[in-house]
Amino acid sequence: MLAWCAVVFGLAPGATAAPRAEDWQVLAPGVAYRSYEMSAENGTVRVHLLSVDLGTEGVEVDLLHPGAVAARAPLSELADARGAVAGVNGDFFNISEVQHPGVEATGAPVGPAIAEGRELKAAVPDGQRFGPALPPGTSTREIFGVGTDHRARMGRLVLDGTVTDPAGEFPLGGLNQYALPVGSVGVFTPEWGAASRARAVCGTDTARAAACTAETYEVTVRGGQVVAVADTPGSGPVAEGTEVLVGREEGARRLRALAVGDPVRVRHGLVAEGSSVPYRFAVGGFPLLRDGTALPGLDAVTAAVRTAAGITDGGRGLLLMALDGSPGLRVGMTVAEVAALLAGAGASEGFSLDGGGSSTLVGRTADEPSVTVRNHPSGGVERPVPNGIGVLATAED
Repeated sequence: MLAWCAVVFGLAPGATAAPRAEDWQVLAPGVAYRSYEMSAENGTVRVHLLSVDLGTEGVEVDLLHPGAVAARAPLSELADARGAVAGVNGDFFNISEVQHPGVEATGAPVGPAIAEGRELKAAVPDGQRFGPALPPGTSTREIFGVGTDHRARMGRLVLDGTVTDPAGEFPLGGLNQYALPVGSVGVFTPEWGAASRARAVCGTDTARAAACTAETYEVTVRGGQVVAVADTPGSGPVAEGTEVLVGREEGARRLRALAVGDPVRVRHGLVAEGSSVPYRFAVGGFPLLRDGTALPGLDAVTAAVRTAAGITDGGRGLLLMALDGSPGLRVGMTVAEVAALLAGAGASEGFSLDGGGSSTLVGRTADEPSVTVRNHPSGGVERPVPNGIGVLATAED
């Protein structure tokens, strides 16, 4: 697992050499943690790093989440609830709605999400995302995950879905998303949670702050039949065995033709572009490295506290990193610097996760009953987040 420790980080003048094996604290077989200080462009930062060997028996990585797409909780609570030995925060999310008075932020993540092989949500339109600018050529559909072959990889997950009603079949535009494409119909399942669905019809595909559309319609489907209709998106939990369709503009007009009792069938799934291996776990964000080379156009100016993930050893190993947010070390790194850090640590692929006040890394040893926060969140306390990457280890010493 720690063979890459001979690599030199080589990020900036004054950067430290890569950690030696004896510098690591073993949290479980195949899982180790360390922290160290190094020089970045704007000053000294402290790096908190997890090394995960997916080839070790009993070591798994999965999505940590609070049980609903539109919900948040501190990472330490999510990790303990799952029995994880370590983890980092995950995707960027719908954190505020100052541009839409009266509309509550959902807390739902931007990109696709899969937990334990179960598809939870698809990606919002690019113009509706929260977080730093996407690198050229990337989109909100980018994911970091682990396939059913137990190998880590980066890729894209695309929604593939349809709605079939008495008038025929039309494409599904969203799955448990806080923002739907203009003119589309999206489905909300019990995985969404109790949050209002009103945010889904605000903004446009290119402008998150654009006004909410007035042309909306909602249809509740149970047992393959329409059981209720409404002019505006509602709130509250979606019951088991029930699906709620929300339409905006053209999508609303299509739904408005339905009446209680009409047959409706909804089909949806997430398709991995360019891969035949299904994902067991996936989280959204954006790529930084491919084949050991930083993506062109990465921001080399804006420094912040950041969280990232890297892939080593052909997908057999992971690096999970969070910067420290304590006052003396809060200078942060640019995304270009984070890409260089991951490459210097031996990662062939790198992926940016949510940063700033969300950046959190937790861990525990076999002797500890619960995880502790190993970095210092920049807000002074853990920020509730919608998901994270959890490291599970069941192997015996």
